[in-house]
Amino acid sequence: MDKYLEMIRIRFLMMLAYRTNYYTGILIYSINIGAYYFLWTAIYGGKSEIEGMSALQMTTYVAVAWMARAFYFNNIDREMAMEIKEGKVAVELIRPYSYLGMKTMQGLGEGIFRLFFFSLPGMLIVALIFPMDFSGDPTTWGLFAVSILLSFFINTQINLLTGITTFFLYNNTGLIRAKRVIIELFSGLLIPVSFFPVWGQEIMKYLPFQGISYIPSMIFTDAFSFGQAMEGLMLQAFWTVVLVIPIQLLWMLAKKQLIIQGG
Repeated sequence: MDKYLEMIRIRFLMMLAYRTNYYTGILIYSINIGAYYFLWTAIYGGKSEIEGMSALQMTTYVAVAWMARAFYFNNIDREMAMEIKEGKVAVELIRPYSYLGMKTMQGLGEGIFRLFFFSLPGMLIVALIFPMDFSGDPTTWGLFAVSILLSFFINTQINLLTGITTFFLYNNTGLIRAKRVIIELFSGLLIPVSFFPVWGQEIMKYLPFQGISYIPSMIFTDAFSFGQAMEGLMLQAFWTVVLVIPIQLLWMLAKKQLIIQGG
């Protein structure tokens, strides 16, 4: 376990060396949140609430969803694709650790850096500019902390699945781009899942995407009751476990037909 903890530390320090990129990222995210704030303000108009969410809750939802994205987002699928294309994966496979475990820990190290140097200061800045409602209930914060950690694992597992497909497709750039668009749309980052048509919400129940952004954001804004929050956490935990199965199956198949394109 020590070597995986070391990977978290190394990736954290690597991100720290280029922290200027994330200071500018705070500005970019703030602009995104501002744009969505004015958009949703126009949509709400004089309405007190839509789909059970007040305008203030929606503002908070948007801010939390984007800042939480900084924690769970990573590019390990692109890194895996590059390492496979360049042949570096062959060296990684003979090292005394799990390649997929190593990638997950690198993503976690990156997420921890973003949490402290991006999300937290970003939320403080945004809260000074736009009206938001932060819950004073420690239970809400505790549930949110667990939920956002599970969202990281769900998003990372989807990235691992996408990265592994490079073994079969050799060039999965299009798939990676499509995956990012699908996650942003169906995870609830751009629009809450509860705003989807009823048939769309039914489909979302059988997909893991809402566990990435929608559930933690709804928990944070108190738009979920305690019972709904627990159901959301159980759904996230379910997908965290279930996604391990296709990852392991694809990984076993991938190692059997490894073809190095370079290196």
